Amino acid sequence: MASIDVVIEVVDARLPAASSNPLLRELRLQRQRPCLKVLNKADLADPTVTRAWLEHYDRQDGVRAVALSCKRPAEVDRLPALCAPLAPHRKDNSKPLRMMIMGVPNVGKSTLMNALLKRRLAKVGDEPAVTRSQQTMQLDIRHWLTDTPGLLWPKIEHAGDGLMLAASNAVGRNAIIDEEVASFLAELLLARYPSLLARRYGLRVAGEPAIDAAAVLAAIALRRSLRRRGGEADRERAAAVLLQDFRDGVLGRISLETPTTRKRMLALGVEPAQSASPAPIPPSPC
Repeated sequence: MASIDVVIEVVDARLPAASSNPLLRELRLQRQRPCLKVLNKADLADPTVTRAWLEHYDRQDGVRAVALSCKRPAEVDRLPALCAPLAPHRKDNSKPLRMMIMGVPNVGKSTLMNALLKRRLAKVGDEPAVTRSQQTMQLDIRHWLTDTPGLLWPKIEHAGDGLMLAASNAVGRNAIIDEEVASFLAELLLARYPSLLARRYGLRVAGEPAIDAAAVLAAIALRRSLRRRGGEADRERAAAVLLQDFRDGVLGRISLETPTTRKRMLALGVEPAQSASPAPIPPSPC
């Protein structure tokens, strides 16, 4: 941290606060380093919610925020120019602007670095903990870039944060139970995006009796012919389908939290799905 000028913190645009390691903030504030908050995977997130997050972060001292997709090179190419105003002492050519990419696992840090370098240097993969070492490369004569491994903090205070991270595939599969995570995701989608569930899986999400997460997983299993021996719905495999559909963006553009629901969760000590605005179908406790 002492040898860089700007921290580029990459977060998942669908869960910007939950995917932000609080220890990274402490580290950069100790050294008084500014931050460019990159809301990656913005093409998968609800655009209205993303705009609210950008406004939220731009109000913070020493922070500037941008939403993009690392898969779009033209969007990534803007980052050095966005970092420059955060480090005005590097405007001359006497020393290069030194940037460091940080974030939790599987938010796209290595993809971002490869896009900036315009070559495949950092190993990437759709799973956590692909990058295991730190490396520094020269973008050009005026810019140096350091990539770092994904870092989770030792204790996640809010259970909802852990479940959102697991839903986004930032947590290794050995540490989670797919059905538990998918049930959390289903409750949240019922509260905020019921029409997307209905469109993807042919569900009736309104009327009596009210549908819950268990019914969503059972309906997915029925629609995909996922059965155990004896004809029972295979909810475990249905959970994997729901999670993968969310991660791939085939359900639609979804954000798991907003600045408002985040504020309510922190104030009331409840989970994100329960802190949502009134919804057609009230979510059950997770």
